[in-house]
Amino acid sequence: MPDISQRGLQMPASPIRKLVPYAEAAKKRGIKVYHLNIGQPDIKTPEVAINAIRNYNGKVIEYSHSAGNESYRKALAEKYCKNGIEVDYNQILITTGGSEAILFSMFTCLNPGDEIIIPEPFYTNYNAFALTAGIVVKPITSTIENGFALPPISVFEKSITSKTKAIMICNPNNPTGYLYSKEELLQLRDLVIKYDLYLFSDEVYREFCYDGEQPFSVMNLEGIDQKVIMVDSVSKRYSVCGVRIGALITRNKDIIDTALKFAQARLSPPSLGQIVGEASLQTPDTYFTEVYDEYIARRNFVIDELNKIPGVFAPKPKGAFYAIISLPIDDSDRFCQWLLEDFNYQNQTVMLAPASGFYATPGLGKTEVRIAYVLKIDDLRNAVKCLEQALLVYPGRVV
Repeated sequence: MPDISQRGLQMPASPIRKLVPYAEAAKKRGIKVYHLNIGQPDIKTPEVAINAIRNYNGKVIEYSHSAGNESYRKALAEKYCKNGIEVDYNQILITTGGSEAILFSMFTCLNPGDEIIIPEPFYTNYNAFALTAGIVVKPITSTIENGFALPPISVFEKSITSKTKAIMICNPNNPTGYLYSKEELLQLRDLVIKYDLYLFSDEVYREFCYDGEQPFSVMNLEGIDQKVIMVDSVSKRYSVCGVRIGALITRNKDIIDTALKFAQARLSPPSLGQIVGEASLQTPDTYFTEVYDEYIARRNFVIDELNKIPGVFAPKPKGAFYAIISLPIDDSDRFCQWLLEDFNYQNQTVMLAPASGFYATPGLGKTEVRIAYVLKIDDLRNAVKCLEQALLVYPGRVV
């Protein structure tokens, strides 16, 4: 039998999804599982998006332009401009989720063997995308003690080599919920200029910023127009994760032209997904006000309750709907599996994502987990209670 490829063997399993079989087995045993492992909001999709599907009357579901429907790109460009990000529709490439936008960015700007610097912990699939593109992730570690703020620029500089071609951030951050300030972004801007690097910014959670904080887009950093790529997605903004529509945005025409060749190779982004994405742009502001208020309430509740549990530390996120929390445990992978395989409290348990999968540095994240506060407060209350009870009896608890 032929061997499996080295690429396949090296591809990491997702910490968000790899424990799904254990969750499914627990459910078959009659145990209710509270899913805090994945950013799948229970917020209703806007009616304008649902109606776009219901009212679709085309006779054929056709391919779209490889860059995405022109009407959608024009509407999206108008939306960005209204939000203070000046772009033209020709500077937008519609992709199959934000994931494909990241892949196309890596394929376009980096060669196999090149290096990309990413503050860790970071969205676990960045590792997978880098492996697919044949590039090397150089992690810069942020810490829970200061809420996962951007590490000192001097640490970035020490990691730059002749192979370093890009820096990537997620702002607001998944998995930490940290929101990078304008001052931090300006420091990165200066570094990008000094070493002639690209700056990739995953800004899919831009609408989810709390406590009066405002996001600052890398698209508005002066002096690096030709070095910046912004990644976006409709998934979380409109609670339409399943339509798989994202965007690559840059003012660099060579990047757009080159990325388009990769886009042509996959033919087109999902046609029905683009219809939903375009319709979603008409979502009324009241929808976002309600969503914002709901997430603020969920964040405040779950962070406050978690910090009441002995040995637990949960910094308060400034954005997105995730948090990395520290637990008094020996191994987060073992603990998260144990929760599903061997534990229940009143016939309930909680599914978490081990934080080890959000780091590139081996050994980090072993006492941390990521939670997604995407459930109703009553469910969050039950989930926190399950976690509290689990920590009392977990065999690998660290005192």
